[in-house]
Amino acid sequence: MAVLAITGGTGFVGGHLLDLAIRKGHKVRALTRRVQPHRAGLTWIRGDLSDDAALSELCCGADAVIHVAGVVNAKDERGFHAGNVAGTAAMLSAAAGCNLRRFVHVSSLSAREPDLSLYGASKAEAEALVRQSAFDWVIVQPPAVFGPGDTEMVDLYRLAAHGLALLPGRGRFSMIYVADLAAALLALALSDKGSRQTFEIAGPPAALSHGEVAEMIGAALGRRVRKLRLPTSALKLGAGIDTLRSRISGRLPKLSRDRARYIAHPDWIADPAALMALGIWTPETPVADGIRRTADWYRAEGVL
Repeated sequence: MAVLAITGGTGFVGGHLLDLAIRKGHKVRALTRRVQPHRAGLTWIRGDLSDDAALSELCCGADAVIHVAGVVNAKDERGFHAGNVAGTAAMLSAAAGCNLRRFVHVSSLSAREPDLSLYGASKAEAEALVRQSAFDWVIVQPPAVFGPGDTEMVDLYRLAAHGLALLPGRGRFSMIYVADLAAALLALALSDKGSRQTFEIAGPPAALSHGEVAEMIGAALGRRVRKLRLPTSALKLGAGIDTLRSRISGRLPKLSRDRARYIAHPDWIADPAALMALGIWTPETPVADGIRRTADWYRAEGVL
């Protein structure tokens, strides 16, 4: 069994990855800012990505690093750089100091279009750091990740529960169920395949429209949804209003201008063929099945 060093273990994707790795019998070390409950097979390391001592403790003696932690929403370019670029640089430095071999880096499909958003630009810059390293590295670029525990897409389910769906643009995109993403990350960390390669990942079907996803969510909730197309101008206006509201309240906007540009882009289709060709992973959860499981979780949690 392997010893794995994981960042982002207290988050959505990282939490599912921890569960899977422990269930498979691996020893896990995970970074955390706050005290966490004891769990067999898991050692919590107190600290964050700016704490060199904590990162050394996390990495030294591990067989592989899976770097999940990152910032998906920030007030400005500085925030994205600190969370995604500087954080990745710190992890690479710590892993190098511990003579680690395998470094699995979780990026984003948005890195494919770095000029489109501050988030995508920061992810592309972090990828460049990984590629310049001497590690046996692997980069994974997930599209929209969903599943039980996700809070980013809950508003879509809430709207669908009232029989409505807003369709932001006419683009097509991919999604990946969180358990399938976790399985891919674990498989890559344990394998010697895919060395120094970048992989896209997606669940079936790989290409979806906003309308198709809205219908799947409606079906999962037992509702027939009325689909209302949202013009790009309205999306941008909503982003401006939410950004202004966030400045007044001090919170981060849910629909920032950055996210509006991302959502309006017509092509976020990922191709998982190269990753599947390695023979170590295949997606097990069609998007419609994952949406049903997610809807069941939202119901159980009482958030709809």
